Amino acid sequence: MGGGTYSTASRTIRSTALGYGVKTSAEIFTNRQINNAMSPHGIMVRESRDSAEHPNSLAIILALDVTGSMGSVPHYLVKEGLPHIMDTIIQSGIPDPQLLFLGIGDHECDKAPLQVGQFESSDELLDKWLTDLWLEGGGGGNAGESYHLAWYFAAQHTSIDCFEKRNKKGYLFTVGDEPVLRSVPQTALKSIMGDGQFEHYTASQLYERASEKYHVFHIHVQETASGGRREVVDSWKQIVADHLILAPRREDVSLLISKKITEMEGHTSQGQVVTEKPTSSESSSTPEDVIL
Repeated sequence: MGGGTYSTASRTIRSTALGYGVKTSAEIFTNRQINNAMSPHGIMVRESRDSAEHPNSLAIILALDVTGSMGSVPHYLVKEGLPHIMDTIIQSGIPDPQLLFLGIGDHECDKAPLQVGQFESSDELLDKWLTDLWLEGGGGGNAGESYHLAWYFAAQHTSIDCFEKRNKKGYLFTVGDEPVLRSVPQTALKSIMGDGQFEHYTASQLYERASEKYHVFHIHVQETASGGRREVVDSWKQIVADHLILAPRREDVSLLISKKITEMEGHTSQGQVVTEKPTSSESSSTPEDVIL
């Protein structure tokens, strides 16, 4: 997958026609159960491939918490966040980003703890997969969500040319406000993925596996009741260390993603090579630089 191009103009026209700027989340995200095309059951692999159209593909996975407190993040991305991410990355001089959306819930209590799109480049298909997410609104009182399912899927069920052909890691961002559950048992993976050979994994094991071919970050949204708890932040630091990024507000997510990718790729939003990072005093007041 990954054909087509991202057009800001066509996306703006379609967004206006579909009312993305004025419709409620329930009016945009109309699925009331998992879309069959996004069920991970039986999926062997999702591919990000080079092509004549996109000779230097860069795989990016965006895994969104779709439990109750975080359902507003996909809504924000549809309204304005996704265009900001794609425009900023492309204008910085990274011409061939291919983005895959995942939906993340809680494997201990949700019906759809993992939802899987395709790697795409075109504005129309990116909108399709994003709005096909079922905002289940679940989660439970078990002190966490299954963000590690994104790490599992990226490590075990993706094939990306940027890494396999050019030894260049892709990017994986999970976004949420809860801790990650400490492990996922073999039985849960079998139930989610279908037939196959599965093991019991800890969150740390899956983070390390995903990190072999992706730069893996977690964006922790702080404005919710859970997101504001210091112990939640500390629990993330134990697993991802300095790959934890703090987002004071939901609206900061797109800026944080695009800034992190362009910085690590050695670009700025104007397409110039980054030669010097701002000092802490210069960046301390901006949300995109709040990284632990």
